[in-house]
Amino acid sequence: MAQTEPNLDHDISWFLLPSYWAKMVVALISFLCFANSYDGDFVFDDSEAIINNKDLRAETPLGDLWYHDFWGSKLSSNTSHKSYRPLTVLTFRINYLLAGGFYPVGFHVINIILHCTISVLMIDVFSILLGGLQFSNKGRRLNLAPKSSLLAALLFAVHPVHTECVAGIVGRADLLCALFFLLSFLGYCKAFRENKEGHTFSILWVLVSVILGAIAMLCKEQGITILGLNAVFDALVINKINLLELIQKLLHKDKLLENAGQLRKGLLFRITLLMSGGASILYIRWRIMGTGPPAFTEVDNPASFADSLFVRAINYNYYYSLNAWLLLCPWWLCFDWSMGCIPLIKSVSDWRIIALAALWFCLIGLICQALCSEDSHKRRILTLGLGFLIIPFLPASNLFFRVGFVIAERVIYLPSIGYCILFTYGFSLLSKQAKKKKILAVAVLGILLINVMRCTFRSSQWRSEEQLFRSALSVCPLNAKVHYNVGKNLADKGNQSAAIKYYREAVRLNPKYVHAMNNLGNILKERNELHEAEELLSLAVQIQPDFAAAWMNLGIVQNSLRRFEEAEQSYWTAIKHRKKYPDCYYNLGRLYADLNRHIDALNAWRNATVLKPEHSLAWNNMIILLDNTGNLAQAEAVGREALELIPNDHSLMFSLANVLGKSQKYK
Repeated sequence: MAQTEPNLDHDISWFLLPSYWAKMVVALISFLCFANSYDGDFVFDDSEAIINNKDLRAETPLGDLWYHDFWGSKLSSNTSHKSYRPLTVLTFRINYLLAGGFYPVGFHVINIILHCTISVLMIDVFSILLGGLQFSNKGRRLNLAPKSSLLAALLFAVHPVHTECVAGIVGRADLLCALFFLLSFLGYCKAFRENKEGHTFSILWVLVSVILGAIAMLCKEQGITILGLNAVFDALVINKINLLELIQKLLHKDKLLENAGQLRKGLLFRITLLMSGGASILYIRWRIMGTGPPAFTEVDNPASFADSLFVRAINYNYYYSLNAWLLLCPWWLCFDWSMGCIPLIKSVSDWRIIALAALWFCLIGLICQALCSEDSHKRRILTLGLGFLIIPFLPASNLFFRVGFVIAERVIYLPSIGYCILFTYGFSLLSKQAKKKKILAVAVLGILLINVMRCTFRSSQWRSEEQLFRSALSVCPLNAKVHYNVGKNLADKGNQSAAIKYYREAVRLNPKYVHAMNNLGNILKERNELHEAEELLSLAVQIQPDFAAAWMNLGIVQNSLRRFEEAEQSYWTAIKHRKKYPDCYYNLGRLYADLNRHIDALNAWRNATVLKPEHSLAWNNMIILLDNTGNLAQAEAVGREALELIPNDHSLMFSLANVLGKSQKYK
């Protein structure tokens, strides 16, 4: 079935390679861009999504993955982010089981392989989007734009904004989503290959495309948008509909019969299948995740909490312009753009309004050309380019629901397909006008080379948290979370003095940053600066009354200040807000031991070991207390019980040995 287009390659001065070699080149270059991230650590969100995610462990039933969010929390929980990606979590679980533990190399290697695979598939996708859909007599799809599709695939493969998806392990959600997104599109294209019975399209392949779209959505939410893009492709390329003419005809009721001709070749039937499939998928997902919206805070997405509709609208559009700029000039990249990184625009006098004007000037110009150009080839390429740029971005646009970020580089992995289409088409137009086409080709090669170097450098920054967090200081110096993460990394390495500096800056930038207050209070407590620690922790629980960790740490400080009643009240408040809190029971037991309330202390420590059987300190304290109070038989029983659970703990062995010695069991 032929759906030919004018040859875009005619005007492009670029390499012409056989299909096999083109795919090899794209695979190799995409591998070189991110190969140095293969031995990186678990960084940033990897800790919560992988290391602390119980869904990866063998003891968690596989069925639980379908009722938990990406982070391992129940979807029905009020604190869930409602990010439903069970297939992505399943791949993490397989990684964990095959490696026999949390070894990041295997996780990183899979991400790199996925990006290489996606980049290779892009050659087929771009050949259809740029060159049209045509099959040979044997039913094999032809590549009518080999040079253009190679250029566009290379642009995609080496785009630095993809570093977060490839070098950050949690970016696998975007990679898996993109893989099945593309397979769904290619499957939909296969539906138009003529079969032996002479049918013009295959219902089976349309259904396969819907199923692959559903799988893409089970990897990440953006995947569902492929069904809309398939419909757009069907209308523009298969049915060659001129949108402007169609709109004009729809406005004239006397020409409705002519409009029916536009819906030839089963378009209406196929779109009905796509819409029905999409609606069914969304309904099932809605039933699983519940009706409650995700729980986000103002620091995650401040514009969405603004009272003024004007402020919300103008800032959303500013965020769109920044996303567009990251595609055009991916130089300033940051792992997190929240918490004051991008101050709100609150009036039209703000100079950043220029960015909005520039964005909409370009978009309106492209839309006008896509609708009104007399060149049908230009109309289709521009419309498809804008479609792939905008439609996959819609779930992250704040238009339909609040999202938990300001800007996230990972969400423009799919929209970058549209950017590559528009860039390649723009290059072809310039080549057509240019007298020295080779100079233009050298310039594009230079852009590709710069992007390769930028990818290599950026992926090296993702290899460790220290490099990643410090790289953000120059990009987002106003981001409190950046300073908090740098401080936390320094504290974990034992550099408390430097950590205090960054925690203080985080609190200065965001006076309501309770996690920074809690961590700073902890360090000050360890340095015996108890009064300032108490002030910070008291302020933290005042700002967030259900912050259990801050309540516990406040209790520890009050205990050190010998204000025992207040400390006990703080501990119980922490337990009230977090029922299963073994560390808090342990500290409560220490308080009771200091007050010679031995039975209460033993009960508290016993609660800690019930909630966390490997809590060595709680077991040890029970043995020592029973030993000191002369209950040697009970101390021995507790010690042996503890060693059955933690057989290689030297402190438990030492305490039990003391008890046995006192019981004259020397051997």
